[in-house]
Amino acid sequence: MRLQDERKALLMKNRLIGLLILLCAALTESTAQSDLSAFFADANTLLQTSVSAEKVDYTQMSSGEMLSSLIAFIENFEYETISGQEQKAYLLNAYNILVLGEVVENYPVSNLLKVYGFFDQQNVIVAGEKVSLNAFEKDLFVKFPDARLHFALSCAALSCPPIAPFAYQPDQLDEQLDVRTKLALDDTEFLRVDEAQSKLGLSQIFNWYESDFGNDSELRTFINTHRSTPVPDEYKKNYYPYDWTLNDANLQVGNNAARYVVSSTRPKGTVEAKWFNNLYSQQIPSTGRQENYFTSLLGVLYGLTDRVNVGFDLRHRLVSFDAEPAGAFGAFSAGLLQSRNALATFGPKIRVAPNVKWPNMSIQSAIWFPIADQLEGDGEVPWLDWSSPTWFTQLWNDFNIGADWAFFLELDIIWEDMGNASETNKFSTPLTGIVSYFPTPKSTLYTLASIAPTWKPTADYFAQAGLGAKYQVHRNFEVELLYTYFTNQFLIDNQGRASTFNIGFRYSN
Repeated sequence: MRLQDERKALLMKNRLIGLLILLCAALTESTAQSDLSAFFADANTLLQTSVSAEKVDYTQMSSGEMLSSLIAFIENFEYETISGQEQKAYLLNAYNILVLGEVVENYPVSNLLKVYGFFDQQNVIVAGEKVSLNAFEKDLFVKFPDARLHFALSCAALSCPPIAPFAYQPDQLDEQLDVRTKLALDDTEFLRVDEAQSKLGLSQIFNWYESDFGNDSELRTFINTHRSTPVPDEYKKNYYPYDWTLNDANLQVGNNAARYVVSSTRPKGTVEAKWFNNLYSQQIPSTGRQENYFTSLLGVLYGLTDRVNVGFDLRHRLVSFDAEPAGAFGAFSAGLLQSRNALATFGPKIRVAPNVKWPNMSIQSAIWFPIADQLEGDGEVPWLDWSSPTWFTQLWNDFNIGADWAFFLELDIIWEDMGNASETNKFSTPLTGIVSYFPTPKSTLYTLASIAPTWKPTADYFAQAGLGAKYQVHRNFEVELLYTYFTNQFLIDNQGRASTFNIGFRYSN
């Protein structure tokens, strides 16, 4: 009898333990569901208050605790405990919030390519596991192979589909994805339809994720299904370059991200062509001569990879001497004492970003070979250029100073007339600093100072200071003006003065 009572008591105890376990599980599930609902609500509030006109106010976003709280939730929440549309919406929002968090972590930054390994090397934490943003994105598409997600995921760049000012909700997800996809494909900047030339300009997203959209026929069907006006099948497609400029409401650098024009390498597959014209003019009171040297340099670069660019330089030079001071622009007038010009040099060049952790730094090296005769002249004709090659290497870097300023530093190593056995060959190491200010999205004002010691055959130097401006006339075209006051030891000894007048034109795609 006592044994039977003990069995009944043990059975009752086990039932109570079971009930307690079920109760705790129910409470835990209720708490988790409540926390998940709070996540969707807070994410929605964060985006509503920080996103406007497809731009993000990262300054405002970083001023509160909501973003940090959402990231902490993502780091700990076991999303495998949910499924279906709820999991899909959660992971979509989680990805977007983690991207925003990484931007805030590196802010201020004007271009995501300037952050080392932003998508593939930097790790975020999801459900206790370290993962890159690229790996997280791939896992999302493995779980939910839905091409519409590409128009809802935010990469925080201008070429991304417009970022939504709300969080995606499980019970509205399909409708929201349809709306965001249609919004992107109707956007003339995102999907560039040229009716005059029967061309269809596609984002690189369609190229990078080709397998998600299918073959050409399936891709066109997808586009026309989600677009207000169908694109004719015969339109020839191409992929335009991706603009990684940050979608920042407070960043005023224009579509070209002007501060990175020089120091960075060109992205893979893109081209830059720059035509820069320099007129150096000096007056020598001791001789009464006006001397003008005009150099027109055409430089072309192609992005072989994101970190290696190749190209060439072509230089035309003009020199003129006048018996009396005639001003700098007298170089182009008739009746000069002496005048000479020629297509002087041509040479290959390479630009390399040597360290992926320093994306604003690059090294460019060119060798200019003479392509005209008697460049060094003689007693009858003036000197125009060196008759032996010139090796010209430049080390560049620039640094952000908040959102509106930048500092650029350049060190050059120049060996002129190299290979010539005479004592005329020269070796110099100019150092230049430039402070830039960006008053509007399309304009740049800057001040320049440089000093250039010359080490051979005799020690000398030149120094210059100047003011310049750039204006982005079109997304692909920029104009630059620069004036500098120039001096060296020879001019000081002869009580002369010199200046340069410069105009440049730059095209980039």
